[in-house]
Amino acid sequence: MAMPLATLSTFSVAVTPSLFKSPSSSLMFVQSPSFNAKLRTSVTFATASEPATETKKRAPRGFSKPRPVSPEMKEFLGGRTEIPRTEVLKVIWAHIKENNLQDPANKRVIVCDEKLKKIFGDRDQVGFLEIAGLISPHFKKVES
Repeated sequence: MAMPLATLSTFSVAVTPSLFKSPSSSLMFVQSPSFNAKLRTSVTFATASEPATETKKRAPRGFSKPRPVSPEMKEFLGGRTEIPRTEVLKVIWAHIKENNLQDPANKRVIVCDEKLKKIFGDRDQVGFLEIAGLISPHFKKVES
């Protein structure tokens, strides 16, 4: 029998300690001693499973897999020839923050300096959501 929680909160609940002793039991019955009716509700407890085994580190895939970059991106990165896209975004944002290249009036607009213009196609300004799309041509496709 299902009861709303508001109804159950008015009763004082006593739990039989012997029900806690059985580690294999995940179902337990609770009775209200202040109420003579046979009101029973079930409470489910999560039992501890096997401890997690050490998982094998799998090879990076997708955006986190290092890819060869174009000569323009290589120059921006200081000579790195392979890098994941996620790392490139971190390096670009670090450059933007270090050189204070965000527009003060609208922080979503990046004012490009000479280094950024080389990788963003000679654009003077870019939106921060455009950055991921503008770096895509700088990653060479690798055949599997």
